[in-house]
Amino acid sequence: VAIFDADFIPPDWFLKRAIPHFSKPNIGLVQCRWGHVNENYSAITKAQALSLDFHFLIEQKAKSNSHLFMNFNGTAGIWKRDCIDDAGGWHTATLVEDLDLSYRAQMKGWKCVFLPDIVVDAELPIQMNAAKRQQFRWAKGSIQCAVKLLGGIAIKRKVAVEAKIQAFIQLTRHIVYPLMLIQFLSLPILLAGNVNLYVVSFIPALTIATYLAMGPGAYLMIIQKMYHKSWKSKAKILPSLLVYNAGLSVNNTVAVFDAVLGKKNEFLRTPKYGILTKNDDWKDNAYNLPFTKVTLLELFFGVYGVMGILISIFSNNPVFAPIIAIQTIGFFFIAFMSLSHSRFKRNKSSQPKALTREEKMANKIYTISMVGIVAIIVFGGFMAIYGYNTDIYPLDRMRGHLDGIVGTSDPAVIQAHLLEIKKDLNTVMVNLDETKNAQGEVIGKNPVWIFPTESTNFLRIESDVDSMITSIEKISTVPRDSSAYHTGMLDINARSTILKENIMDATPYMYVSVSNIVFSTMWIAVIIGIFAALKRKKDQLTTLDETTGV
Repeated sequence: VAIFDADFIPPDWFLKRAIPHFSKPNIGLVQCRWGHVNENYSAITKAQALSLDFHFLIEQKAKSNSHLFMNFNGTAGIWKRDCIDDAGGWHTATLVEDLDLSYRAQMKGWKCVFLPDIVVDAELPIQMNAAKRQQFRWAKGSIQCAVKLLGGIAIKRKVAVEAKIQAFIQLTRHIVYPLMLIQFLSLPILLAGNVNLYVVSFIPALTIATYLAMGPGAYLMIIQKMYHKSWKSKAKILPSLLVYNAGLSVNNTVAVFDAVLGKKNEFLRTPKYGILTKNDDWKDNAYNLPFTKVTLLELFFGVYGVMGILISIFSNNPVFAPIIAIQTIGFFFIAFMSLSHSRFKRNKSSQPKALTREEKMANKIYTISMVGIVAIIVFGGFMAIYGYNTDIYPLDRMRGHLDGIVGTSDPAVIQAHLLEIKKDLNTVMVNLDETKNAQGEVIGKNPVWIFPTESTNFLRIESDVDSMITSIEKISTVPRDSSAYHTGMLDINARSTILKENIMDATPYMYVSVSNIVFSTMWIAVIIGIFAALKRKKDQLTTLDETTGV
């Protein structure tokens, strides 16, 4: 049984070259390589083509040449009918019935073969929302197969241990996307808390070097072996692929959780348009998919990433900025393309039709909404930078000055550090709410708004700094070789260490202040409102198309 999706174009000689590979009785599947008729259409198609080439020329080839599990890719392959029947036929329990069947067949003892020399050209998704739908289906389906099959594979005696491990890795590999998001969310928080994340604290460059070697460096070596003389042109696509995959982590994380939670989804096919050249038009096609709610999450993570980059820079951890930036760029790229590729216009017609009042209003809503999204993102970024500069960065500087005090025994240098701390304290305390006693006297300025303690009271910290300034002035008049001098310096160092700990305890609460929570809530509410307006526009067009028969 030869299987092809509608957009696949098998060569005339396909069966003549593929059928002979069933000469061995245990061969149940022959899978051929996918080609790409529109690979050079855009950065999206180039990234997808490179990713698929990795899958076929490295992954599928290696599994075919060993006793590891190999999967059917859903098209461009030939099944032996007896193999399908023996494996239990096609099941609809998952979104990837091709992967499910191929694993069940191999558990029955059938062999799958990959033929890299037989290439069947096909069209890659050119619309971002279509590509996201395809990736969502693959990610969710893989996890569904993991839930369904891994138990049986684990207890199957005829399956080698290394094959069991490989099956676990392949079927659960999309879990990497939630892990990527966890890392993305955690890094700024850990950096803001001054947690040491370096592999070797005194060689921070080793962290980024390790990251590059394990990721892009390995990819470059593979590309060179795959494409030989043309490897340089393919290597230029690698940044696009990294950004594309990083940006899809939100979409695929939702898919993973859908599968884990057992949410049922119907099989939604990927739209194709027959687009071959850059001059072919598709953006006004009624076949276009609209953006989904996931786009809102992608925008949120993008803004969060901008804040994370600033935190990594201002916390003296710039080595982590590129790591955060890759995903941040990916989120904004995926979100922007999802919006720009959504259908907000009716199909083109040879006889232009005057827009109705409702259509004109819908177009205005779309234009205003798109401008609003950009404005909200820019405004949110500006407020994040401003807030960090006025609330968080002064605390980082204060910790640096306190480290400087601990590292010196020169009273003049210590006094200079303390005076700078005073300036930063004044900057921070301006924005802190006051706590007053019954007589109306200000007794505290504490960023901790839930279960506050005296250790994070900035009025007390200011008083301690003033006391230290007085002490260092007295110490500077004492001979340096006297016991009083050494005792005084030890006291200054101990108090500096305590103050640094107090400031570190207060820092996280500066991020989650009441004003920041209110602003963030309003910011999210505005974006949700904009998306609601866009959804209304989409519903209007859908209703209009249904009534006019478009």
